[in-house]
Amino acid sequence: MEKFCLITGASSGLGKDLSILLAKENKNLLLVASNLQKLNKAKEEITKINDKIKIEILAYDLSIKENLEKIYKYTKEKNYFINFVINSAGFGDRTDFVDMDIDFELKMNEVNINALTYFSNVYLDDMKKYREGNILNISSIAAFMAGPYMATYHASKAYVLLLSEAIYYELKKYNINVTCICPGPFKSNFVNIAKNDFTFKKMKPISSEKAALISLKALKKKKPLKIIGFKNKLMIFALRLVPRKLVYSISAHSLKKF
Repeated sequence: MEKFCLITGASSGLGKDLSILLAKENKNLLLVASNLQKLNKAKEEITKINDKIKIEILAYDLSIKENLEKIYKYTKEKNYFINFVINSAGFGDRTDFVDMDIDFELKMNEVNINALTYFSNVYLDDMKKYREGNILNISSIAAFMAGPYMATYHASKAYVLLLSEAIYYELKKYNINVTCICPGPFKSNFVNIAKNDFTFKKMKPISSEKAALISLKALKKKKPLKIIGFKNKLMIFALRLVPRKLVYSISAHSLKKF
């Protein structure tokens, strides 16, 4: 039984940078994303860094449940021990709730919530059996507040945070570590999909490479939660001290120009 790290959203951004870091640690990789061309490019790039490890790619749309099952079936047929799961796939949408494309928003929930829940769960039997496992879930500082004009995304990231903290508590007795990462803006293709350049222009995003380094370090320290950025930590602490109406008013003004 070979050990593999499964990384979703691995074709670009944080998912790819985390894959690169794991490759440098000589870990076999199963890279998952929807774009086959970008996956092949990521594989080529990572192979140049370490050509001694096994790197496999699976191009699937994670908003479709049957595709999640196909990925799981593939790993079981190959007799892989997925001892490391990184749920990095996800996207957002900066749209007024009344004007949103409901199919797009539901697809967002399928990827941000359901795919993450699926991959956080299906490999637990093996992890429990061998008393070895790591799950890294990528949330956001958006998880700590309602997000008018980006409502679905904020709500989905709150789910990721709460799920991760709960299963961290449940699984630690089996030596399975769960870490939830809550970054602020970082440089990736997220802003283009989410149409959220207004927010990104107001904040200085960090690089996805730096976010990946911080994330993996937090996982190794077995931290249940890592908020990336000192200012973000201060902001989230301050949220506890002000009325919720004020919080989502401030959030709204950070997401849309009035």
